[in-house]
Amino acid sequence: MSKINSLKLAIGCSVLGIGLITACKKDSAVTVEKVYNVTPPTDVQTPASIGFFADEWEAKSFAAPAYDFTTAPILREEVIINADFSQTVAKVSRNIFGTNTNTYIGQMVTEPALMGHLKELSPNVIRFPGGNISSVYFWNKDFGTKPVDSPDTILYADGRALAKESYWAGKNTPDWSLSLENYYNTLQQTGSKGMITVNYGYARYGTGAHPDRDAAHLAAEWVRHDKGKTKFWEIGNESSGPWQAGFKIDLKKNKDGQPEIINGTIYGKHFKVFADSMRKAAAEVGATIKIGAQLIHFDAANTWNVPDRTWNAEFFAQAGNAADFFIIHDYYTPLGSNTGAADILNSAASVTPKMMAWLKTSTAAAGVQMKPVALTEWNIGAEGSKQMVSHVAGMHAAIVLGELVKNNYGMASRWGVANGYANGNDHGMFSLGDEGDGTAKWTPRPAFYYMYFFQKYFGDRMVNSTVTGNSDVLSYASGYSKTGDAGFVLVNKGTNNLRALVKIQNFQPGARYYIYELTGDGSDFSRKVLVNGVGPSGTSGGPANYKDLKAKSAPLKTNVLKLTLPARSVVYLSVDTKK
Repeated sequence: MSKINSLKLAIGCSVLGIGLITACKKDSAVTVEKVYNVTPPTDVQTPASIGFFADEWEAKSFAAPAYDFTTAPILREEVIINADFSQTVAKVSRNIFGTNTNTYIGQMVTEPALMGHLKELSPNVIRFPGGNISSVYFWNKDFGTKPVDSPDTILYADGRALAKESYWAGKNTPDWSLSLENYYNTLQQTGSKGMITVNYGYARYGTGAHPDRDAAHLAAEWVRHDKGKTKFWEIGNESSGPWQAGFKIDLKKNKDGQPEIINGTIYGKHFKVFADSMRKAAAEVGATIKIGAQLIHFDAANTWNVPDRTWNAEFFAQAGNAADFFIIHDYYTPLGSNTGAADILNSAASVTPKMMAWLKTSTAAAGVQMKPVALTEWNIGAEGSKQMVSHVAGMHAAIVLGELVKNNYGMASRWGVANGYANGNDHGMFSLGDEGDGTAKWTPRPAFYYMYFFQKYFGDRMVNSTVTGNSDVLSYASGYSKTGDAGFVLVNKGTNNLRALVKIQNFQPGARYYIYELTGDGSDFSRKVLVNGVGPSGTSGGPANYKDLKAKSAPLKTNVLKLTLPARSVVYLSVDTKK
């Protein structure tokens, strides 16, 4: 049975009210002790959608940051946030904080500024060799070479003019590219794991007698070369899309009777060939690998792209339970549309659970097992107002991370480290210095800061939290299993400042709470992010001293506290527990 709340006072003091002591006699000893009802946190089993991605889960400890004093708002609250630390929602997979790199941003390990930021970000997983490049990438080739059975031209179906194909090689040594060796070096220096996407397109456009076997052998040789450094492997990238090498093949050059346009059946058939070859190779070198299959993340029955309509059902009919995990991609808002801030922010909380629900529906309909889910590319598709490089993109990233945990995703990697400014239509987390406005190369974009503070100040288990009073506010609450402290990510999607009251049940409050407020500069799509009011010295990005910035902190007297949620902000709130 839990203890009741109590108040103990030494003889010689009178009491005006609970917690208020007055009229103590001289030399009287005073002891005030509030004992809270605390029900221990529930444990949760690892769901199938997380699976082995949780194998490296670890209990976390909270370390209080340096702080400057602040005061809580005194006016009546407009929003109430309730969190119950006895109700565990999910354990937090470290693998959801991943990113993507590619072969056209430079050798990475030769860039100390970039490497320093990546180490601080701690993405844990870095995917390679890129998105569409994966389908024309030959890991074991020298720069400027290709296999003899790969055609000079590939027939894409997205309307582009026919042109000589630009293949990519693993032994790319120029400083504008990224070699396979330096990808491995990047992983080692940042303490990250790899997620490698093998070239599936070659199984389609290859001109040999058995292109599927040739492509599978190439992938298996990579597994042998890798020698157990990489656990997570993908078979192909967005292969059902008309923009992908291998979507459409030249039937005059194909020798094994494949269909001109890809479908889920042929991909499922090929998947088994790849998986068999790669698993045999892994066994030979004593490695443990997990192999993922591409699925469609929504009900595509009426979509414009014909292969998507039946892709999942056809794949499962052919491959059954052969995949170790399922791969999906999503860019949340319509690609190329000038989507507004409110719709961008709302998409994060609406799309994420829908994707998981659809995968559960697809697997159930096919009578196959649910497997761990990896969202290996995600970002926003909005263009035209510099949305991708704005603080709103950062807010979106924070919401997505919260929803990924809440909905039991096993792994995720945001696209990507860097791309190219393109007048603000840039998914890159870091600048390549090509803005033309003095922005330095490798300046972090706002999304970097939102993801950095999320992982740094969120615990290892999500607990139940609810919000009343304003639908613009989202709450993601967490606990630190080692030390018992609390960490919140509080999002205000709206355009007004709000006063919030946070109530924490089944929690013994300690001495203080700590706040980091991340906001824009007041414009709809600010290229700047301010952390506790501190911004960048230049025209974009955030504070250069982000890792040393002090929190705002106020004393904690009970398990109820108040704070302000600025307009269009994410607030990272940490709460001491009694030690």
